[in-house]
Amino acid sequence: QVQLVESGGDTVQPGGSLRLSCVASGFTFSIYTVSWYRQAPGKERVLVATIARDGGSINYADSVKGRFTISRDNAKNTVYLQMNSLKPEDTAVYYCKAVRILTTYWGQGTQVTVST
Repeated sequence: QVQLVESGGDTVQPGGSLRLSCVASGFTFSIYTVSWYRQAPGKERVLVATIARDGGSINYADSVKGRFTISRDNAKNTVYLQMNSLKPEDTAVYYCKAVRILTTYWGQGTQVTVST
């Protein structure tokens, strides 16, 4: 059974940090490009960061550059999103997506809330 399971979401104060994890099972994770997306209430889902299958190419949305870091451990079938200097506008449900050619898998999401 194919699964992508996100975890690590929480409520934090502005300026705080969180590390999200996305664990894959049921497919050959290491040959997939993986991205993190987020969706705030009432808004569209938007791309946050992408990492190539070997970690050699990484891209970030302008809104998170310098604050977020995406990484992966193919031996653990896991992609991470380290989020520092969090802002209230980072509040959203965060999803991971794995893509290879015409095949796409999504996780169920994890809630991140940045609030005083």
